[in-house]
Amino acid sequence: MRSKIIVFLIICSSFSLFSQENTILDVKIKGLKKTKIALIKKVIETKKNTSLDSALLNKDMVRLKRLPAISHAYFQVFHSHQNNYNVFINVVENHTLIPEFNLWTTTNEKTAYKIGLSDYNFLGQNITLGAFYQNNGFDSYGINFKAPTLFSSKWGLALNHQKWTSEEPLYFDEKTANYKYQNTSYEALALHQINFKNNLHFGLNYFKEKYDYLTGSTDPTIPLKLDVNKWLFKTVYTYVNLNYYYQYINGFKSQFYGQYVISENEHQDNFLIFWNDLFYYKRVGKKGNWANRLRIGLSSNIKSPFAPFALDNNVNLRGVGILVDRGTGSIVWNTEYRHTLYENNWLAIQGNTFIDAGTWRNPGGKLSDFVKEKNMQAYSGVGLRFINKKIFNAIFRIDYGYGLTKNASKGFVFGIGQYF
Repeated sequence: MRSKIIVFLIICSSFSLFSQENTILDVKIKGLKKTKIALIKKVIETKKNTSLDSALLNKDMVRLKRLPAISHAYFQVFHSHQNNYNVFINVVENHTLIPEFNLWTTTNEKTAYKIGLSDYNFLGQNITLGAFYQNNGFDSYGINFKAPTLFSSKWGLALNHQKWTSEEPLYFDEKTANYKYQNTSYEALALHQINFKNNLHFGLNYFKEKYDYLTGSTDPTIPLKLDVNKWLFKTVYTYVNLNYYYQYINGFKSQFYGQYVISENEHQDNFLIFWNDLFYYKRVGKKGNWANRLRIGLSSNIKSPFAPFALDNNVNLRGVGILVDRGTGSIVWNTEYRHTLYENNWLAIQGNTFIDAGTWRNPGGKLSDFVKEKNMQAYSGVGLRFINKKIFNAIFRIDYGYGLTKNASKGFVFGIGQYF
């Protein structure tokens, strides 16, 4: 009898040992200078006194590298005693207080400039706070606030105010007119992280638009002056499965934008607009990165010179020019190969070759406009990227695009950040 009891106790003890899980005794964060430890612990799902899960830790490292404040993150696991372990998360912070200065020539050959300052980790709490002033012959300014984890690890808030003024070309019946365009807007968005890969932003934007005729062709059906108040209902859904290693990106991302605009003017009807951006990035060897963006968009098909989709250097086709056409539908594919030519611990220089191609639906036109040769544009070119690896989004780019289609233009495009 005694021997049976001993055997029973040994079996129970064995099951007890096998059933024991490795437990996290503590989570320690190293390398922080500005970012608050409480923020990091709120963002990650790895917690003390929970089971040690390497898959979850790897997800948390990706999650941290998506923050503007973090350029790199990795973890280490150290045994403490019995089945208890300490987890050390090591982070490399970005410099996130970024000044902005841009200088360019407008369509009417005026010199324009834009200055600004943004902190992408305000108070060390993953809050973006920024402002800018622009002069392109007219005064513009903007203020923005974004706190993705303001209320919890899943819920946040974004507030934006902007007063934008510029000279814009409008196109109608093969004619062109230049208008002074003013947009004063106030926006509030709720930010929700559904899970590791899915995010949702939704909210309202109230704005006032003004168009004042300056020069060019006129038409009895096109007003010389337009002043209208509008409400915009916005939804942005993002699926993200990207992994970052400094300037290199690998994975897939989809971003859907949906907007419904209510207008208070007889010259502009209420309209719906949506577009979806599909991104695919692939590491090629140790120094290469293949990047792709496919944008498909449609809006209410109103025959109006105020069509929402623009054909523009800085948005879709490098080398095409500034606001050269408008449409109520757009299909654009951008693809480029980036290769690191030089790199040290803080600087990387990339060269790139690209092809940008797109087609548009004319205002009031048909879906068949997308396959008409006159609406198709294609550009190819080369460029350089100068990347500061220790400053968030500190990428100065220059591209030269050359038109491949009939009567196409060519030219340089400058900017901050990767083109896509």
